[in-house]
Amino acid sequence: MEFYKDGETKPCIRLELTNRNPTIFESKAGGMGYIPHDGDFPVDKNGSQLRLLAQIECEKIHLDDFPEKGLLQFWVLNDDVSGMDWDNQTNQDGFRVIYYPEVDKTVTEEEIQSKFIKNEYDDENMMPVYGEFGLEFSESISRYYDFADEKYDDLDETPDDACGSIIGGIPYFTQTDPREYKDGLEKYDYLLFQLDLCVIQNEDGTHYDAVLWGDSGVGNFFINTEKLKNLDFSDVLYNWDCL
Repeated sequence: MEFYKDGETKPCIRLELTNRNPTIFESKAGGMGYIPHDGDFPVDKNGSQLRLLAQIECEKIHLDDFPEKGLLQFWVLNDDVSGMDWDNQTNQDGFRVIYYPEVDKTVTEEEIQSKFIKNEYDDENMMPVYGEFGLEFSESISRYYDFADEKYDDLDETPDDACGSIIGGIPYFTQTDPREYKDGLEKYDYLLFQLDLCVIQNEDGTHYDAVLWGDSGVGNFFINTEKLKNLDFSDVLYNWDCL
């Protein structure tokens, strides 16, 4: 199934990682995520806690069908496959999407930290996000390029409007869109969140990887538009691939 045509564009929100230290109530990639007083870290079937990949302040995202308020979180297991079930990419065991329509500002980071229990890989830190970063948003456009077309053979690198960390818009893959070759996945038509490779420059001019999926990969989360409208995040497609 072909989802997009060459040159097709869609509105999106672009995400930029910053060195600002966000609170547990703010948009961020990595670090400690918000958990209410009566809540706990999401866990997999073995009881291992998942780690925060990112959380989004929904009121800052102005896109059709996206929640207008609250906090939307993406959690993954800190292991060698970042919690993805290759056989069933909608299996929310090694990953979880959690939505809080209201946020209790009386929760403290110390309270959440007290609920933290180390997992097998926590000392190695196999998370795609290397640290904790603030997120800034800007309205933009994403474009689909049919790279199988020979007219793109001379491109030295992927155009900026074809990739990057975005909400909404057209997804990017280093390999293949799983919805094209796995039956039943075409219903996941909305790009809920995409976190791409990110390199940050220090003030002294040196660089370091802030986000890295395997070997220069990208991670995406998809949902059905009607489920999104109903704020139902129980059925989400999670994918990441790399070179």
